[in-house]
Amino acid sequence: MCAYFGRPEPRLVLIGEYPLWDEALAALNRDLAATVPDQRPLCLIAYPESGDLDEQVYVALSNGEAHGSSLMSGKSAAEAVMAVADAGQDTVTERLWRVWPVCTVHDLGMHPRDVDGTPSWWCAGGPRKGDPAHIRAAIGELDTVHPPRRPNRKRPKARKPR
Repeated sequence: MCAYFGRPEPRLVLIGEYPLWDEALAALNRDLAATVPDQRPLCLIAYPESGDLDEQVYVALSNGEAHGSSLMSGKSAAEAVMAVADAGQDTVTERLWRVWPVCTVHDLGMHPRDVDGTPSWWCAGGPRKGDPAHIRAAIGELDTVHPPRRPNRKRPKARKPR
């Protein structure tokens, strides 16, 4: 990967450098494998800050492409999971041009939400009164492959009975 506009080259973050983020990324990669099985696991990459000893860490695709905000140090495992899930969702959505993850009930994108200390995937629900918002699963526990809907795909016309 080349550096643009004088930005330093990123480096792959090694397992063990950020233990809370490692665990959070493992949970997120379980969800990615369950819902997008042809996608390689996400990873953490770091960009050194110019002039400082600190670095900015991002959730990236396996090829090093990332999108969105860098991860901020959290105080708990739940905060780390929420931060990594949010950053990972940004990267998958923007770099692969697809909504991820998708609720299998409403065919809508879900978002990370803390539910009583458990980081979870939340769906806003459907447009009808009987389709309320709901929690689909804890982050790391999605288990249903849901292929993306193709709204522009032409469907065969129904045949008229003879």
